[in-house]
Amino acid sequence: MRSILCFGEALWDCLPEGRFIGGAPLNVAFHLNQLGSMAYPVTAVGRDELGQELVTQLKHWSVDTRFVARHAALPTGTVTVQLDANRNAHYTINEGVAWDDIPVTPELLTVATEVDAIIYGTLAQRTARNRHQLSLLLEKAPGAFKVCDVNLRPPYDTAERVWELIREADLIKLNDTEIVKLMDETSGHHTLEALARLMAEETGAKAVCVTAGAQGAGLLYALEWYWADAQPVRVVDTVGAGDAFLAALVESLLEPDAAPWECLHRACRLGEFVASQRGATPRHPL
Repeated sequence: MRSILCFGEALWDCLPEGRFIGGAPLNVAFHLNQLGSMAYPVTAVGRDELGQELVTQLKHWSVDTRFVARHAALPTGTVTVQLDANRNAHYTINEGVAWDDIPVTPELLTVATEVDAIIYGTLAQRTARNRHQLSLLLEKAPGAFKVCDVNLRPPYDTAERVWELIREADLIKLNDTEIVKLMDETSGHHTLEALARLMAEETGAKAVCVTAGAQGAGLLYALEWYWADAQPVRVVDTVGAGDAFLAALVESLLEPDAAPWECLHRACRLGEFVASQRGATPRHPL
């Protein structure tokens, strides 16, 4: 069984329909565990009711919580999620919360030396403390497949900081809007493939994955470009669809002799399934 660390935010997404556990690292860990990997969220919650409820739910999902710290001074994170007329999500992310100060323990550093992959997002790096802790973790895992999940959420989308993070990655995952912004592409003449190739050249990443919503997704892997068209689904909400996509992509790419085209298609299908369900963490179909 593969072991994977998912470093970043743990929070509650407060949607019009109710409250759901959120944060990309938790969502990715949830889906990785359903896919057969052992994924450990590396995060922090408060010593409050929301924190206890979050940890209890993770355990109910059989997600290992040994690296989910309980912060004595900061509350559990929350995000207000509003859905527009097309059911796309818009976020208000609260500051000064537990996941802004994620501890890296000696036990975690020991585990990091043996994991197959480390997945980290850009949002949780909004604090200097977390950026330092992540660097310690990455240094202890030279053999791990390092995955940067780009989430440009204003005002935490400083290009310079994001570039620092993606230069550490073997796989960069982002959407079509994000890659255009990061490459500062204003002419509109570059294709997603061309932008992915430019980003790979700039960063040295082995793989760049670009999602494009209802159009599909592309994957540049070992200098080969693959594209998968999206299949039509009835969208309930898009919360967590990209996280499910990433979980399936990483889990598939870690397979010996993985076929990138098949990995990409598998990721698209899981992302589409989650978009057809309410919330970010539906159980996978049997």
